[in-house]
Amino acid sequence: MSEWPQGWSDDNRGDRYGRGSASAQPEGARVMRQVRRGEPSAPPYGSPQQGGGGYAGVPQQQSYNSGYDGGGGRDGYDSGYNTGQVYGGGPGGGGPDGTRERGPRPAPNWRKRIKWTAIVVVSVLIVTSVSTYFWADSKLHRDVDLSKVIDRPAAGKGTNYLIVGSDSRKGMSAEDKKKLHTGSAEGQRTDSMMILHVGDNGDTLVSLPRDSNVEIPSYQGSASGKVYQGTGRHTKLNAAYAEDGPTLLVRTIEYNTGLHIDHYVEIGFAGFADIVDAVGGVTLTIDKGFKDSYSGANFKAGTQTLNGEEALAFVRTRHAFATSDLQRTKNQQKFLAALAHQVATPSTILNPFKLYPTLGAGLDSLTVDKDMSLWNLASMFFAMKDVNSGGGVSMNMPISGSTGGNLVWDKAKVKTLVDELKNDEKVTVSGN
Repeated sequence: MSEWPQGWSDDNRGDRYGRGSASAQPEGARVMRQVRRGEPSAPPYGSPQQGGGGYAGVPQQQSYNSGYDGGGGRDGYDSGYNTGQVYGGGPGGGGPDGTRERGPRPAPNWRKRIKWTAIVVVSVLIVTSVSTYFWADSKLHRDVDLSKVIDRPAAGKGTNYLIVGSDSRKGMSAEDKKKLHTGSAEGQRTDSMMILHVGDNGDTLVSLPRDSNVEIPSYQGSASGKVYQGTGRHTKLNAAYAEDGPTLLVRTIEYNTGLHIDHYVEIGFAGFADIVDAVGGVTLTIDKGFKDSYSGANFKAGTQTLNGEEALAFVRTRHAFATSDLQRTKNQQKFLAALAHQVATPSTILNPFKLYPTLGAGLDSLTVDKDMSLWNLASMFFAMKDVNSGGGVSMNMPISGSTGGNLVWDKAKVKTLVDELKNDEKVTVSGN
């Protein structure tokens, strides 16, 4: 008995070229199914009846034809290659020429981008603001201790600032003194003194003429701590500062007015000029031109921008006016309000190349009380701006006459003014 499976005998092989046949004739194209794409495959040698679709009973294995045949082999190599599945592309991943096409790029998530941009911007602003605050706060000279002022009146509503312009020449060279026409006098005096009241019913700026006739009360020495009893001595207001500095000046003003001073701010000659130059000059309108050889002033009428040297001459001039001290205080008010307005403009605040030099020059030049904060200082400057823009009142202390060359305050008007400021009421009193 033959051991060959059914269909593998010599009798069954027949004339089949290429399968061990001795026939010289090649198998026709009909037989060579592997090169005919798209034609249904015939059962291989041996029908299903002869072995269930195999070679005479041998189970039929997967034909290579199904792998390369694009017509009949959807799950084979040819189908996978043409659809891009060989490389994990999936249906629709390949183009008509067999190349793989990229799908459309997803649209950008603008909401997410805007969110993260906003977070970064806010973070930078917070860090910059905090750093600027501590930098600015460290530059303040808190040298005035108002706790040494004795017998103080009760505090009222609102906040009262005593703003002082001194003739301090500290740190100035001989060339600086000559340029700014400051002279070389020894000691230190106050060229200007103003009370700025900041309240809910409007801001009020009151100038105190340096030649005001005042009584020097009992006071505690700023250096010695010794209490000096008052003798009823009358003198010019600026003499109080020359005698014992800021604390005696505050004590004298509080004693003669009955108004509580909450904060003290002082600036010298050089610092004043530096601030004006740092902000790029201050523009204001001069109603009438004037000259003064003492201060170096030489101004024509009209709107103009003053640099630091010119600004100092403007606020110090008094010999050019008939009412020397009163006109000078008006000029000082006008200029300081314009300066505050210039500092508070967006062109300064939003420009770091102007803001930081201005802050540096200003803070380096200021002497303040120990309880002064940057918030208080900012409030003061914005109140000055408010006065300049017409939102507040600017006036001189009411004067009734003079004695021995000193200006005498109008006691009745001063009392009304002080009561209105203490109660944070709208000011009804007018000054000179």
